[in-house]
Amino acid sequence: MTDDVQSLDTLRQEIDRIDDAIHDLIMERTAIVEGIRAAKRNGVILRPGREASIIRRLLARHDGHFPAASVVRIWREMISALTNFQAPLTLAVYMPERGAGYLALARDQYGAYTPSQAYASAGQVARAVMDGEASIGILPVPHLDDDQAWWTMLVGTSPDLPRVVARLPFHGPGPGRGDGLEAMAVGKLPLEPTGDDRTMLAVECSNALSRAGLRSHLEAVGLKPNHLWDTRENGPDARIDLIAVEDFVAADDPRLTAALNRPEGEVAHLHVIGAYATPYPV
Repeated sequence: MTDDVQSLDTLRQEIDRIDDAIHDLIMERTAIVEGIRAAKRNGVILRPGREASIIRRLLARHDGHFPAASVVRIWREMISALTNFQAPLTLAVYMPERGAGYLALARDQYGAYTPSQAYASAGQVARAVMDGEASIGILPVPHLDDDQAWWTMLVGTSPDLPRVVARLPFHGPGPGRGDGLEAMAVGKLPLEPTGDDRTMLAVECSNALSRAGLRSHLEAVGLKPNHLWDTRENGPDARIDLIAVEDFVAADDPRLTAALNRPEGEVAHLHVIGAYATPYPV
């Protein structure tokens, strides 16, 4: 046997040793999750904020030639598998036509083996989550020219309403995709800050208040608008705007109360309909 062959054999043995170590750690991680499952019992299983923090921490420490996107894919699969281990996870996915791309986004985030059901309309997806038929709904990003405004189904004060909990993809497009497709994930989950977040506000206001005026007013109370997603009529003289603001804003945030203190009642209501971790830069 030549020295080169012996060297290759030694390297392959090292790879086998490392594979065994990785596998041992996965089994150890699973055992810890078993303890978490027992401690939680009927507690919240999905924690999108915690999951985003895990991925960010790993990407921040990542080094070498192994692709960062593959690190994300590996951990997303592991997180999803262990989430399903704690309690069944099901997806409702917007699919207006075959090959629309939303199913791929859903699998990238929530695992290739997580059960999913396709729906032809965004409203059906939102309803499936509202009725408890699905744990998470994958919906199109709202746009001003949309025929359907699924986000209006999330407006209200009931604790049973779904909330936007993630924006997909969290780190770059999935394998073989460069279409720039994005989606929103909604679920009946508590919102939690990650340190770098966007909050989605539905703002009911008078048409007498311009969008520039609304932006200035929100900024004055410490709510910095990041993007106007959509707007809809809300009566003959009123509208409701869907606005993303920088930072995490809880439903009881005093800035929301301050924003209502506008002369002449031009801002009638502000609803937090979700919050998501800002996607990691590619």
